[in-house]
Amino acid sequence: MRHRPRGEHIIRFDSVGLRYGLGPEVLQDVTFALPSGSFHFLTGASGAGKSSLLRLMYLGLRPSRGRVTLFDKDIAMTRRYELPALRRRIGVVFQDFQLLDHLSTLDNVALPLRVRGVKESEVQKHVPELLGWVGLADHLHAKPPTLSGGQKQRVAIARAVIGRPDLLLADEPTGNVDDHIAMRLLHLFEELNKLGTTVVIATHNQSLVDRFSQYSRLHIERGTVVEPE
Repeated sequence: MRHRPRGEHIIRFDSVGLRYGLGPEVLQDVTFALPSGSFHFLTGASGAGKSSLLRLMYLGLRPSRGRVTLFDKDIAMTRRYELPALRRRIGVVFQDFQLLDHLSTLDNVALPLRVRGVKESEVQKHVPELLGWVGLADHLHAKPPTLSGGQKQRVAIARAVIGRPDLLLADEPTGNVDDHIAMRLLHLFEELNKLGTTVVIATHNQSLVDRFSQYSRLHIERGTVVEPE
C-alpha cells in the first residue's frame, strides 16, 4: 500500500455534475477536496445523492461534466487499462454487499489479498484475525447464503479493509448491525485511518455522526455538497 503524505489531496471534485441517461442532474456543481489521511462522514436525506457520489469516487461512474481527480490523476484523461490499478487502491463497502455466494466467508475476505499475490501463510494469519474482530470467528467457512444481513455486512467490511486501502468508501456500513457492533466497526475504521487510509462513510445514523463529532462532514442537499448546519 502506497500511503501519501497526510495533507495532500487524495481526491478532488471540481464543478462535477452527474445525470443518468437523459434525466435531470442528480449531482450539480459538486466541488470539494479530501486530504490524504482524513476521515469524513457523508450525510444527507435519502435520495440526496450520497450513493451516486460514492460511485463517482470509486470510478463506478464517470461524471457528466466537471473534473474528478483521484490519486493525482484526472479521471477523464486516464486510459481505461489504467483504471483497475486505481480501483485496487480503493476499498468499498456496498449496500448490497456484492459477496461471491460460492466462496466461504474467509475466501471472500481473502480475495483482495490473493489478487495482489500475498503469500497464503499471510492470508491464513490475517483474515481469521480480522473476522474475529468483527465477530465472525465462528463463521469462517460459512457461505453468504447462510448468513444474516448483518453478518454479510461485516464480511463486506472485512473484505474492504483487509488490504489497508489508500481510500475506503463505505455506504451505510452500520445499517444492519446493532449499536455495539456499529461502534466496533467505527473503531475499526478509526484504526485503519490512523494507518493512513482516507475514510468516507455515508450514513443516515445521525447519533453515530454525533458520537464521532471530531471528524468532518460532507453534507449533500439538493444534489450538491453544502456546509452542514
